[in-house]
Amino acid sequence: MKYLSTRGQAPAKTFTEILLGGLAPDGGLYLPEEYPRVSQAELDEWRKLSYAELAFEVLSKFITDIPRDDLQAIVHKTYTAEIYCNARADSDASQIVPLRTLEPGLHILELSNGPTLAFKDIAMQLLGNLFEYALDRQHAELNILGATSGDTGSAAEYAMRGKRGIRVFMLSPHGKMSAFQRAQMYSLQDPNIFNIAVRGMFDDAQDMVKAISNDHEFKAKHKIGTVNSINWARVSAQIVYYFKGYFAATRSNDEEVAFSVPSGNFGNICAGHIARMMGLPIAQLILATNENDVLDEFFRTGVYRPRGTAHTYQTSSPSMDISKASNFERFMFDAIGRDAAKLCELWSRVDAGGEFDLKGTPYWDALPGFRFSSGSSSHQDRLDTIRAIWQRYSVMIDPHTADGLKVGLERRNPELPLICLETALPAKFEETLVEALGRKPERPAGLEAIENLPQRCEVMDADVAALKAFIAANAPKGDERVKKPL
Repeated sequence: MKYLSTRGQAPAKTFTEILLGGLAPDGGLYLPEEYPRVSQAELDEWRKLSYAELAFEVLSKFITDIPRDDLQAIVHKTYTAEIYCNARADSDASQIVPLRTLEPGLHILELSNGPTLAFKDIAMQLLGNLFEYALDRQHAELNILGATSGDTGSAAEYAMRGKRGIRVFMLSPHGKMSAFQRAQMYSLQDPNIFNIAVRGMFDDAQDMVKAISNDHEFKAKHKIGTVNSINWARVSAQIVYYFKGYFAATRSNDEEVAFSVPSGNFGNICAGHIARMMGLPIAQLILATNENDVLDEFFRTGVYRPRGTAHTYQTSSPSMDISKASNFERFMFDAIGRDAAKLCELWSRVDAGGEFDLKGTPYWDALPGFRFSSGSSSHQDRLDTIRAIWQRYSVMIDPHTADGLKVGLERRNPELPLICLETALPAKFEETLVEALGRKPERPAGLEAIENLPQRCEVMDADVAALKAFIAANAPKGDERVKKPL
């Protein structure tokens, strides 16, 4: 299988050729030349598989240039119960992503049993093993540059810590994450991990990553790669749990379901879109935003209008405090019939700080065929939803999952089972849980006082030149290898 750029000005490449790079040379995002289709017979067979077996089958559709035995070994190394047993005493770790049924037809897909207690672990653990495999065969090194609004950073750092030939430079918005999220990242003392707090919002950090990714000379000289969801491997790994959630919530492949997805950078729900394009019977994808409702506004009105950092709200679901969603470009590429020239026209307006309006165009008329619903949630909505789920089901949820459930219950087709994708464990957002319930959520063993650990972090302005200087100073050239800790 080959991959092409949404901007249409880069040559098609294989999976391993795009794995380490992130953005395409023309500034676009990679997508498969076509989505593989899954037959009814395959769905029947996949329904019986373990998570690791299912991941291998799904990923084999997209990764055709890694020998099957090697890919199978990577996948089975990634999805073991030992890695996903840290979060809940009442979860079946062997399921990797168990389905929790609140009542008939209403479910939460638990995606937060990994080492950093957030859904990003599901993809990032795989990415770490894929990176190590590819670098080992190329006798190469990689300096990973990423931006996080909360959970991507810790998931990437825990997946890459101690990996041979890999260093991580992770940007985050200074003072904008929860204390737990900051502690998870900044307390890591591994010599290949560098945390950089940017004075600004997530969009500022993300723009810095994109600017360096588009500086091809600097990127090549310093061997820059990315783990943000602009990296296709991240999205492909997330496709798997849509299949897992569907199989767990249904008894036959004749049934349809609805998924509700808390959405910030559009990567998670983009994976659901692709799963549906592959043939998974998803009747409804429900996009949930917080007060930063740029995506909800688009699906309601046809206007895509990123607000800019000055008008991006800091909320109690901080991982969704994003105005400009990177992966929305992938979806729009499909929605406008994969017309790269048209996409470049639209994104030239966005990149210049503007907007576009599809209302009244053939593209907007075709959009209902993609069957998206959307809605937004406020701080009070989160508190009310957290409180209601606890009172009715004795289940604690984090603020992002509360956004997903609130919007999902409002927008769902009542004839469909609703599966809300969980974002993180409530322990990562203790302050909001205390406000909602008057009690602290339980923490997994070993994380009771993580905020008290020593922390190290570089604070800088949103200055691309300063970031380049920091990377150059801390990314030695030559064949230095990062040793795995004993």
